[in-house]
This record gives sequence, structure tokens and C-alpha cells, in this order.
Amino acid sequence: MRKIRHSFVKNLANGWERGSFAAKLRQRRFDLFLSILEQFPEPIDILDIGGQENFWKVVGTDHKKIQSVTLLNLWKEPTSLPKLKSIVGDARDLHALGNKSVEMIFSNSVIEHVGGFREQQRMAQEIQRVGKNFFIQTPNRYFPLEPHFLFPFFQFLPDNIRAYFHSKWNLGWWERNSNYFEALAEVESIRLLTKKELQFLFKNSQIYKEKIFGWTKSIVVYKKLKIDAK
Repeated sequence: MRKIRHSFVKNLANGWERGSFAAKLRQRRFDLFLSILEQFPEPIDILDIGGQENFWKVVGTDHKKIQSVTLLNLWKEPTSLPKLKSIVGDARDLHALGNKSVEMIFSNSVIEHVGGFREQQRMAQEIQRVGKNFFIQTPNRYFPLEPHFLFPFFQFLPDNIRAYFHSKWNLGWWERNSNYFEALAEVESIRLLTKKELQFLFKNSQIYKEKIFGWTKSIVVYKKLKIDAK
């Protein structure tokens, strides 16, 4: 029975497993993204904040409206796909990029990892300063299963209890960290967002909710198109 429950939870959460619930949701989300790209008159360059090549290998870069994808991370990501390149940067400070200098900013499950709400606000401000358009996805705080530790309602437990559990057992995608204080830093490094918080951070934007069994598993916030006349 435990193996069955474990398999079900992995199927629900593992977006890399072909045919899983999470993979199907990701494909629907990417189909929405592609439908937005279809409205652009010409192929565009995409800045993927926190992106990895494995993601683009799964979803594909051969769409006619994708000219190039630049991955921005705190470290340089190795790339092999022809349309991909990698740069070093911080989502909370994109000072190297000018105002409205990027046609489309894409980010998948990153904003919950940049720090507390103040840091998340800085990332949101930079995205809206630099990007003419954006498409940002993040797990929903109110989904019952915490998506990183795969522990029901883990996000609502006090930090010291979460750190204790993390220091004692392997949880979800995270291996046990026997040092309590390191475990505390790791659980505090993830701050899930709510729909209301996203609407505050990205004002005048559209919301798309990904649902499983009636529950909103993750949320996409995207800006109404601002396409330059050619």
C-alpha cells in the first residue's frame, strides 16, 4: 500500500515522467504559452529566468515563433540545443537589461525560490521592467500537497517542525539533511505564493489556474500582449 501511495504522489508531482499528471499539466500550460506566441507577427527571442535545457528538450524549441531561448541563472547552464544559450544573472536584479528590452520573459517554478516576499517582489518588478510580455508559473500555496517535499500541508507547518522532519527523513525530491540548521535554511528557502499575492505582484495581468481534482495545483500569471507594430 505504501508503494502504491508513493507511486501516486510521484505521478501527481513529477513533470519529467511521461504520462504523469504533472507532465500533462505542463504540456497544457506550454500549449497556452504557444498560443500566445502565435499572436506575434514574427519569431521572437525568449528570456527564460531560471530555465534549464532539460525543460526545453521535453517541450521542444522547434516552434516557428521561437527564434531563440536565453537561459538566465546564477550560474552558466550547459546547453546543446541550437536555439538555446545561457547567461549569468540574478532574477532580482536584471540591471544589465534595459527597460522593455525583452519581447517575452518565461519562468517556470522559480519565483518561489528567490527568498522572502520582498525578494519575490523585486523579481516581479524586474520582470515587468525588462519584459514587454511575460509568462510566469509557480506552485499554488493552497494545494494540499507541497510540491518539493511531497508532504501534505507541509508549507503550513512552523519552520522548526519542517526543519526537524527534513533533518530526520528523505522527503519528496529532497534528501535528508542531518544538520538541523542547514535543514532549516533549506525549508525557509522555498516560499510558495497565493493567487492574491501573484495578482498584487503582477498587477493588470491575466491568471491561468492548473487544476487537479478541483484543486488549483499551480498558477500562471501572464501579461496581456504588447506587440510592437512591424
